[in-house]
Amino acid sequence: MHCTVNATSLTDGLNIVTRALAARAAREILNGVLLDAREGEITLSCTDGSLSIQTTIPAEIQAEGRLVLPGRLLTEMVRKLMGDITLKSNESGRVSIQCLSYRANIAAMNEAEFPDITETVDGTVITLPQNQLKRMISGVMFAIATDENRQLLTGTLLEVSPVEARLVALDGFRLALQVAQGEFGTEGMRVVIPGRVMNEMSRILSDEEEPCAMTFDNGHMTAVFGQTKLSTVLLMGDYIDYQRILPASFTTEAKVSREDTMTAIDRMSLIAREGKNNLIRLKFAGQSLTITSNAEISDAQQEISADIVGADLEIAFNAKYLNDIIRNVTDDEMIIKLNSNVSPCVIVPAESRDYLFLVLPVRTFQ
Repeated sequence: MHCTVNATSLTDGLNIVTRALAARAAREILNGVLLDAREGEITLSCTDGSLSIQTTIPAEIQAEGRLVLPGRLLTEMVRKLMGDITLKSNESGRVSIQCLSYRANIAAMNEAEFPDITETVDGTVITLPQNQLKRMISGVMFAIATDENRQLLTGTLLEVSPVEARLVALDGFRLALQVAQGEFGTEGMRVVIPGRVMNEMSRILSDEEEPCAMTFDNGHMTAVFGQTKLSTVLLMGDYIDYQRILPASFTTEAKVSREDTMTAIDRMSLIAREGKNNLIRLKFAGQSLTITSNAEISDAQQEISADIVGADLEIAFNAKYLNDIIRNVTDDEMIIKLNSNVSPCVIVPAESRDYLFLVLPVRTFQ
């Protein structure tokens, strides 16, 4: 292989594909990045065996070829270069890297050992704008479980109907749901995508409206966006019926300012962290919401205005769990819905139907 490529383009491409590298690879070859140079471009590929990412960058190809180089080493090396880089392999299996006065040689890995990447070509296709999908993923990531004993909950549920796509995550304490309206051309689909995959996708997706096409079939997903292709194995099994967790009605509803509530919770969290249980209390009464926190060394409270319908109620939450949710509210106003101090609390935007959050309260004895 002999080619010339811009250092910035190569760095950007390597930053994308090396997200598929595992922290501890099962085989040495899985630490590598495959470079496939042909017809005026280089296709870069990395895989950990279940997640694979490929992207294509322009290049001047003097001699076509394929080779595998250590992924992280190559990325760090190229990141420090500027201008055009020339890559040239020789018969001894070494690759020379030249950029202006810089010269280096890297031993190539055995290209024959690099695994084939499974792509889903036929199946159900769901297309969403990249910026919308990125926002949806960001809005559920905090609620994905980290306990590997509940493997399905370490993923996100993608539930699609003819006119709506829902992304759902829950960890036993919180539930996050993001909704996209559209015409999806399927009568119904439920798949569970690994949380790590969704996290890496959100880092790669652009902030523009260009499409991301996701194809699902036989336990696999392939997502194509821009010059990048991501393929992964899906999590298999029956995801929790989250609809059964959502209360059908509520006895208390309060419309509040997102910014005012966030500011008050941030202030109360400073005290809550000093306590044993990281608790904050919310009291809904009259037309105000009073948020308090107590610890041995300090206590604090703040009152904010609220439009409350229904019975007065006082309820306690883990400050972090409530904080994570409020930070992901994107509307100026939100509605907090409750039934009792031991029942799930639901938070939705005041105007749209784009998302829903649920958090369990903490039972207190006073």
